[in-house]
Amino acid sequence: MTASRPPTTAEELRGAGLRVTAARVALLETVRAGDHLGVEAIASGVRERVGHVSLQAVYEALHALTAAGLVRRIEPAGSPARFEGRVGDNHHHVVCRSCGAVADVDCARGDAPCLTASDDHGFSIDEAEVIYWGVCPGCSTRRST
Repeated sequence: MTASRPPTTAEELRGAGLRVTAARVALLETVRAGDHLGVEAIASGVRERVGHVSLQAVYEALHALTAAGLVRRIEPAGSPARFEGRVGDNHHHVVCRSCGAVADVDCARGDAPCLTASDDHGFSIDEAEVIYWGVCPGCSTRRST
């Protein structure tokens, strides 16, 4: 019996029905290697891997990858959109009010209890977003000194 290998980035793109391009492969790998990156940081990472790519192309690819479920977009209030490669699970985020750092937080209740609203008002709910706000350890240390 042969152990199965994880799919390549190109295979994941094809599996999601997306055309495989060097820029899309670089973008998905950049998002997955990063930590809740903004569009400018993603564009920079893609350019390091494949050379010139326009910001518009990055936005279009992010839209396609998000729609395909390969990338998740988060947009904390008052912040530009950020993107992450952790998809398909029920996790939340914590955001520092001072520096804007973002970290993943596993759901304390399990798989997807957040999708059962106390009153759905007739909506068909398919996603719930929880964002915790606070001050990160680095900013807390700077404030206390």
